[in-house]
Amino acid sequence: MDSSSNPVRVLVVDDDILMREVLKALLRDEGFAVAGEARDGQSALSLLERARPDIVCLDVNMPGMSGLDVLKNIRAKFPEIRVVMITGDSSMATVREAVGFGAMGYIIKPFKAGRVHSSLVAAMKTPIDSPFG
Repeated sequence: MDSSSNPVRVLVVDDDILMREVLKALLRDEGFAVAGEARDGQSALSLLERARPDIVCLDVNMPGMSGLDVLKNIRAKFPEIRVVMITGDSSMATVREAVGFGAMGYIIKPFKAGRVHSSLVAAMKTPIDSPFG
């Protein structure tokens, strides 16, 4: 099997269990592989080494470490992993900050399934060697 036929592996990070379940079901329906899930930033960072996802779907507002801090850590330690923020925080300052730190997509909750799919596909097509890495 060549690598192009392997499904894209996604790690879901959100403190809301219902949101994680919805995202995992949506991802599987769209042909993605769920590499794992985490309910907070610290768990996500420790899981990254083992899960080796292609993309992380990351919430911004979580207890403990914020999604923006997790994003900075991912970009520093795992520059090959793409990050798409999925959050209820639609403030332009947060969006700009996330993109500035290297997020390759930003989805506002509540979202439509097609929006998640198109954002992840676009992120996979975006070259990794961005000026933020």
